[in-house]
Amino acid sequence: MTQRATVRELLAEHGRTHAEEAGIHLRNTPMPLYQLLTLCVLFSVRIKADIAVAAAHEVFAAGWRTPRAMAASSWQDRVDALGRAHYRRYDESTATALAEGAELVRDRYAGDLRRLRKAACEDPDRIRELLREVPRIGPVGADIFCREAQGVWPELRPAFDRRARHAAAELGLPRTAEGLAHLVGAEDLPRLAAALVRAELSPARS
Repeated sequence: MTQRATVRELLAEHGRTHAEEAGIHLRNTPMPLYQLLTLCVLFSVRIKADIAVAAAHEVFAAGWRTPRAMAASSWQDRVDALGRAHYRRYDESTATALAEGAELVRDRYAGDLRRLRKAACEDPDRIRELLREVPRIGPVGADIFCREAQGVWPELRPAFDRRARHAAAELGLPRTAEGLAHLVGAEDLPRLAAALVRAELSPARS
């Protein structure tokens, strides 16, 4: 099988981004960018991906799609929403982190993560540094944000973290982000990055 055929198979089987799964229609506008950040906070603990996505659905269904709405919600309501998604062990600490992160985005960036991008001068490394100032967001959360946001922030391309590159090597694909980027169009980079991570985690590979 050629590398491009392998990629087509990957995209067909696993090529759905986490944002799509969480019902986020990602665009370079404040609300979907904040929703993506919220999803990354939910992913930034040792918890199954499907539970993190379910928690995002609960949070967004409650109407907390902007920093203002999140900060205005009560801690108990956030805990209850996470509980409905079976987001166990981390529900209370994450409920706190969500509010603290919302307040940071609201106060420092006027609720608009495009201002974070501007503050970073569109430098990918600096974007990651500023993302990690958000409570609960560490290297993994920043990588997830950049993997997903590369579709709307071109300076992040190509964003393939260590886990995605390891999966690529196991599948006989290029080991570098630049090599992987040559196999798909720019619009499919987030899908390929997500597909590689899913392939790495799939039962067939364990």
